[in-house]
Amino acid sequence: MDYDATNIPDSYDRGREHGPEVHTLWMNVVAQHVADQSIKAILDLGCGTGRFTEDLAARFDAQVVGIDPSKKMLEQAHRKRRDERVSYASGRAEAIPLQDASVDLVFISMVFHHFDDPALAARECRRVLRNQGTVFLRAGTREQISSYPYVDYFPETRPLLEECLTPGILVREVFESAGFRTVAVDLVDQEIAANLGAYAEKLSAGADSVLARLRPSDYEAGMNALRLHAATADNQAVCEQIDVFVFR
Repeated sequence: MDYDATNIPDSYDRGREHGPEVHTLWMNVVAQHVADQSIKAILDLGCGTGRFTEDLAARFDAQVVGIDPSKKMLEQAHRKRRDERVSYASGRAEAIPLQDASVDLVFISMVFHHFDDPALAARECRRVLRNQGTVFLRAGTREQISSYPYVDYFPETRPLLEECLTPGILVREVFESAGFRTVAVDLVDQEIAANLGAYAEKLSAGADSVLARLRPSDYEAGMNALRLHAATADNQAVCEQIDVFVFR
């Protein structure tokens, strides 16, 4: 998706921000997988609005460069920048604008399905990583589609997700073919809303690229179904599982 051709960047943080607990959760998960490494330079590849970029700088006391092809996303990231260890640049995963062997960690969050050429992106990650460097990848995979909270309310998203999401085994094959070894594959639960009502409000921000592809009538029908269910449902948190892959 060309985010610059949409209004998604303007509302992305409102729809995707899940609170400080989620940020802490993910920094803990990353740290667990690089505990034996010295992390001085990090690439946040496909950084979007920089949701995790400053977290990475703070957690690892590292220089972090966030790279994204979307001008609008980077404008949002620049606007929020507070940490001098963080910088942003325009670029694509298939042609990372960094020198060879210049980073210790590549962090990739929920953008693998946007890569035009995943195999080339994986080779670029290997090029910019130093010896024994790590790729930490958060992703949606085809195996998890049925568990995604909005699919039952927006059934038209299922074929769209099947089209754009990759099976987990293929994610591994892409990076292993580029010379990486897989050191971890996991599922991590994250809370994305305090209840269904709050979840509906997040979705109404229009920050999801799959929902943005629905016909307006299908989107409205799904939102109405979700809000109707939220009005009578127990006040329980909404959670989703995110696939994690770690390559070295």
